[in-house]
Amino acid sequence: MKRRNFIKNTTAAAGLLGIGGLSLSNFSLKAKKHITILHTNDVHSHIEPFPHNDSKYPNQGGVARRLPIINAVRQENPNVLLLDAGDMFQGTPYFNFYGGELEFKLMSKLGYDAATIGNHDFDNGVGGLAAQMPHAKFDLLTANYDMHNTIMEGLTKPYKVFVKDGVRIGVFGLGVKLEGLVNKKMYKETVYLDPIEIAEDTVQILRQEEYCDLVICLSHLGYDYLDKNIISDLVLAQATSGIDLIIGGHTHTFLEKPTIAQNKNQEFVLINQVGWGGIHLGRIDFYLDEAGTTNNAVYYDI
Repeated sequence: MKRRNFIKNTTAAAGLLGIGGLSLSNFSLKAKKHITILHTNDVHSHIEPFPHNDSKYPNQGGVARRLPIINAVRQENPNVLLLDAGDMFQGTPYFNFYGGELEFKLMSKLGYDAATIGNHDFDNGVGGLAAQMPHAKFDLLTANYDMHNTIMEGLTKPYKVFVKDGVRIGVFGLGVKLEGLVNKKMYKETVYLDPIEIAEDTVQILRQEEYCDLVICLSHLGYDYLDKNIISDLVLAQATSGIDLIIGGHTHTFLEKPTIAQNKNQEFVLINQVGWGGIHLGRIDFYLDEAGTTNNAVYYDI
């Protein structure tokens, strides 16, 4: 298990626009606050490490090896959120046999706080996903999938607000367009809503009504595409405002360091994605006070 540094000391001073567009002079935080975000994406039912003879990731990954890292970070800083950006299901016989039960039970044991829905999380249909929800002791967040006319009605939330050391952290989820990607009989009456419009509306709620200091998007849109008409994390960041961090998935992108993008107001947005299969655990640290914010990003090899 190896910790690798991505970036350090990305700063914004009071009076300037900070990460995600919130003027940091708006913070009523006198002492520096330290918030740690741990994250995964596209784990795809990889409960055990990759086999020793795997051509790319021999002996890497595995839930049991992720646990001590998570516990160590929580001992270091109690103000931790553990998040996942979707495609928890499909990829090993564990899913074929248990249908997602084991994935949700183990994520609950690890103490995940929230996850969003990936396209492969529909592989047993909305009914299969709903059947596993009692095993999820964390929130499933999706703002742009309207599931009111499905068996999943009431089992998801568009967003959730977490409070850590007085810092209000709004987390919301966005999913990829399902048409043409997932068989209609699997997602049934789930309605896909425009993620940019939904993100703008949700961020306004989180900033103006929920008074959030940080806003995080769990995105299963994909990092980037050659066709810029397809909404990706980069397109989302540039077309919206008020998001501090986009935790991405879907494209299995191994970023050497988080991308620092600019939103439509020329304010900074962090975008991160840690590949797939659970072989990396991402970490973003936010340090907030009245003078500004400092960010440190690393990932852990598992």
